[in-house]
Amino acid sequence: MPSLSKSMEKLEVESAFIVLDKARELERQGKEIVHFEIGQPDFPTPKHIIEAAKKALDEGKTGYTPAAGIYELREAVAEYISESRGVDVKPKEVVITVGAKMGIFASLIAFLDPGDEVVIPSPTYPAYEGVTKFVGGVPVTVKLREERGFSPSGEEIASAVTDKTKAIVINTPGNPTGGVYSREDIEAIYEVAKKRDIVVISDEIYEHIIFDGKKHVSALSIGDKEHTVLLGGFSKSWSMTGWRLGWVIAPEKVADKVAKVQLNSASCPASFVQYAAIAALKGPWDDVWKMVKEYEARRNLIYEEVNSIPGFSMIKPAATFYAFPNVSKLGVKSSKLADMLLNEAGVALLPGTSFGAEGEGYLRISFATSRENIKKGMKRIRDFVKEKFS
Repeated sequence: MPSLSKSMEKLEVESAFIVLDKARELERQGKEIVHFEIGQPDFPTPKHIIEAAKKALDEGKTGYTPAAGIYELREAVAEYISESRGVDVKPKEVVITVGAKMGIFASLIAFLDPGDEVVIPSPTYPAYEGVTKFVGGVPVTVKLREERGFSPSGEEIASAVTDKTKAIVINTPGNPTGGVYSREDIEAIYEVAKKRDIVVISDEIYEHIIFDGKKHVSALSIGDKEHTVLLGGFSKSWSMTGWRLGWVIAPEKVADKVAKVQLNSASCPASFVQYAAIAALKGPWDDVWKMVKEYEARRNLIYEEVNSIPGFSMIKPAATFYAFPNVSKLGVKSSKLADMLLNEAGVALLPGTSFGAEGEGYLRISFATSRENIKKGMKRIRDFVKEKFS
């Protein structure tokens, strides 16, 4: 067999799925596992969305669509973004993608040539760095600091920019930290982006899962359309992870290239899923807000639980359904600690280094699970830490 391409060595596998596989194997061996590893809502997709999908299937909407998605959904997304961001967005500036991951992949491919640099505040979702490397770009990470609530320093972002910088990728609300970027920090990012003619790729997939009465601050509302690519989707807010549907908002010439990438890889999103997504945007939104309310209650619970564990400390996540406790006081690498908790305590979670080297000393815990599971998992962790580290 011929040798595989060297670029494949740069394309990494998302750690959550590796840990999930390990956990499932332990379950097959008869061990009970508490799952905190996967960032997947544990709520069903709202019924009116499912009914819309059924209706589309009954009507025979099962064929190919345009690579950029059906016009009706692009129009609905444009209307939603225009209203929520206060910026006029046209359907031709919208591409419906096969999940938000396709949006990340296609957007970076659209801009990067080999050797181009991408500034990435980290720890963050690993696909940004992985795709950058895969296409020959150079990721330049800037550490997100706990004392700042995991919002990036505009000054540090600016100092990371060079003549080779082509893009800055931001994720707010953020995975894995649960942090929300401040308006001032986003403004500082755009100050350098406009001055140096750099695109800001803003992943806002968790925009609705935000707590304490706070409102999402979108990059598109602060920056300008010519320097912004906005990523979003249906997986998190509407509990539609398996439906695989996202969106990219970009200037028309960029949107055309994103659609071209999708055409040459996945052809188009599933047609009946797109009709269901129209129903998601049109509402009702009651189920979304019920989910967010429950996530906030779980956030409060896990905040109390984590901070009661010796050697653990955590700031209260402002958004998402992730806790990101600091475990550096235990004096063990986060990857080793995560393995020990899985194999010895029966708790599956992720080391902070799954989200970049800057995540060392942290763990990521998904609280997209029941309060009962949270209590059970936290007790196992507490008992384990007291036994091994007291």
